[in-house]
Amino acid sequence: MNKVILLGRLTAKPELRYTAGNTAYLRFSIAVNRPFTGTDGTRTADFINVVAWRKQAETISKYFDKGNLIALEGRIQTGNYDDKDGNKRTSFDVVLDNFEFVESKSAREASTNSSYNMPSAEPTPYDYQDNNSDMGVNVENDPFAELGDSVSIDDNFLD
Repeated sequence: MNKVILLGRLTAKPELRYTAGNTAYLRFSIAVNRPFTGTDGTRTADFINVVAWRKQAETISKYFDKGNLIALEGRIQTGNYDDKDGNKRTSFDVVLDNFEFVESKSAREASTNSSYNMPSAEPTPYDYQDNNSDMGVNVENDPFAELGDSVSIDDNFLD
């Protein structure tokens, strides 16, 4: 069985792209809090790469922005490639099956307009450098509303 369920905040504004065959796709990452704090009391996060296709990609691109909370379900997919130095690398992505809005529209807009503090993370070989179904959404019955702490994201933190 290959199933992943995640709750996290988008680390950047998602950019919709299209394949040569005109199929919509979206590559984005989310920051997911770890359930513990470090010895200095700071909370760390994992940064997870996600790939969405077709209608789901279009919907996420249209309604989500950097810092917005998203719940998603998918599967892990691995791939192999040679980096620019000729080294063999393996990539890990979550391929999206389903997603849910976790915040109300007003909360999404507020989180988009706020500043966040993102935990620092060194880039990994799995970071992307890409240069080239209807969803039943019910934010009134939000099962994730009481999960507690959230990830903070800030563009200036990494400068």
